[in-house]
Amino acid sequence: MRHPDFELYDNVGRDAEQIAAAHFGIATRGDLLRWARRDAEPFLAEHPLPAEPFPVPDPALYLAALAAAETPAEVSAVTQRLLDAAQPALSTISDLLVAIARWGDRHRSAEQGSAPKLLMEAASRSLAVLALADEADLAVLRAEYDPTPTPPPRTPKTTQGLPPAPPGPPPAGPTAGR
Repeated sequence: MRHPDFELYDNVGRDAEQIAAAHFGIATRGDLLRWARRDAEPFLAEHPLPAEPFPVPDPALYLAALAAAETPAEVSAVTQRLLDAAQPALSTISDLLVAIARWGDRHRSAEQGSAPKLLMEAASRSLAVLALADEADLAVLRAEYDPTPTPPPRTPKTTQGLPPAPPGPPPAGPTAGR
C-alpha cells in the first residue's frame, strides 16, 4: 500500500507548473524553451541576433519633469513626449510580431486562439498601449479645457401630469476657451 503523502514528498523542490506537467505528462514552458534553444543553436550561429534587451530610455528625465509639473498641460507635455519616444520601438515590435505570425503563411487558415492569431493580437495590443495612454491624456485635457457643460437646474414640478418644459435652444457657435 502506498503512503498517502508519497506524491507530496515526491514533488518537493518542484514548482506548480512542474507538478502539473508531470501529472498530465506534458512539457513545461522551461522544457519547451530549453529544447528550442538547443535545436536553434546552429541557426543562430549562422544568423546571430542580439541577446541583450532593446535600449531603454532614461526615465529620470520624465520623472523629474513629472515631479515639477503643476498643471494638466505640463503633465500632458510629459505624457506626449513619452508616447512619441516609445512609438518607434512599439511600432517595430508590432511589425516584427506580425512578420512572425505570417511566417510560412500559417496565419491564412489559422483558427482563433492559434499561435498566429495570438501573435497578431499581441502586435495589435502593443500599439493599443499608445492609443490608450493618448486617450487618457486627452480626457485630462478635455476636463481642463473643455469641461462638460452643467445641465440647467431642474424646476420643481408644480403641476402633476404635465410633460417637462422643452430644452432651450442649442448654443450657436464656439464658446470662449475653445
